[in-house]
Amino acid sequence: MKRWRAWGWPRTLFARLALILCVGIAVAQVLSFWLTMTERDQATTNLMMGYIEREVASSVALLDHLRADERAQWLPRLARRSYQFELSSGVAGGPVDARLSARIERSIAQGVGHAYPVSANAVPGDGEHLQVHLRLTDGTPLTIDIHPMSGVPLSGWLPVVLALQLAVLAGCCWFAVRLATRPLHLLARAADTLGPDLRASRLPEDGPSEVARAARAFNAMQDRIATYTTERMQILASISHDLQTPITRMRLRLDVMDERAESGKLRQDLAEMEALVKEGVAYARTLHSASEPVCRVDLDALLDSLVCDYVDAGKDVAFARRLAASVVTRPQALRRVVGNLVDNALKFAGSAQIDVAMRADGGVVISVLDRGPGIPDELLDAVFEPFYRLETSRNRGTGGTGLGLAIARQLARAMDATLVLSNRNGGGLDAAITFDATR
Repeated sequence: MKRWRAWGWPRTLFARLALILCVGIAVAQVLSFWLTMTERDQATTNLMMGYIEREVASSVALLDHLRADERAQWLPRLARRSYQFELSSGVAGGPVDARLSARIERSIAQGVGHAYPVSANAVPGDGEHLQVHLRLTDGTPLTIDIHPMSGVPLSGWLPVVLALQLAVLAGCCWFAVRLATRPLHLLARAADTLGPDLRASRLPEDGPSEVARAARAFNAMQDRIATYTTERMQILASISHDLQTPITRMRLRLDVMDERAESGKLRQDLAEMEALVKEGVAYARTLHSASEPVCRVDLDALLDSLVCDYVDAGKDVAFARRLAASVVTRPQALRRVVGNLVDNALKFAGSAQIDVAMRADGGVVISVLDRGPGIPDELLDAVFEPFYRLETSRNRGTGGTGLGLAIARQLARAMDATLVLSNRNGGGLDAAITFDATR
């Protein structure tokens, strides 16, 4: 496949099918034209041989019966497009070796050779040229000067008609391929829009039976996925609600228990359980965070208010650069994503810096920068998996629940943005949220 791409092989199915069909039709058209012209030339040549045999025999017999002083004026009348008569011995030359000339020589010999002994020779020069020599009954030399024609000349309008025919066939192929691949394009677009909100546009269930069946299957799949996700959300909500009650009872019992060393540990375990339940439910709810309406957001104002909240809380967070840019997105989801990234930076580096930049294509990039230990390059994608923690200890204070980055990525997808982590030169991490130029 790489070799085919190096030859300019197109990437899309539409272009490939159109190219194959158009090239195949063009080759078939050329072969058909060649076969037709070959058969036409052969049939014309066979017809011409019989014509020459009869015409030359009649002309020689007529010249032989005319008086010597009348023959010259008849020569132009007897001339044809491929041969003419001369009352002379002609020119000398070599033997006839061309296939068409040899056939003409045999035809003339068969027509007049029984009454007039004939001889033939090729005339040197450009093109196929021969002369047939004989003598009339009174001894007058007669030469038939022949320029063989391989076939009937091509009509001037035929290439134009063939080109128009090829264009019509290519247009029909293009339309047929477009008609055949359009359902695939619609299916791919519907699959791309099937995001976390599960609100992809439904495919029209019409057209050919195969297309309608695929559309019905895709729409049914969307419905099943939405049903399964809703059921999962209901289960998680129920679990969260039911777990709150025993956790509360356990807290109350700890409050009436005597203060022991185990009491503090139990309170810490209950706090971790409660945090884990809340973050688990928060992660599941991010799949449906697209319910928040989108609007145009002033990034400077949103990020500045976020930074001010951290500064008021005594955190080392700075807004490095203002861009006076805006994006169409879900403001609460964006605020939560940036907040999660800032929290991670504060946890591992003690400080964070927010930067906004404009890409060359018009996209906007929000970067959360820190000078912490960073993440090994081979784990930059793995940290987005739910419950994945670089800190392998059971201490939630250092390792966390492993859901913060997973929630951030889910929210970014709900905003039609991308979240990518990369290590900075000199140490630290760069968490970049990118919005396309269309936003």
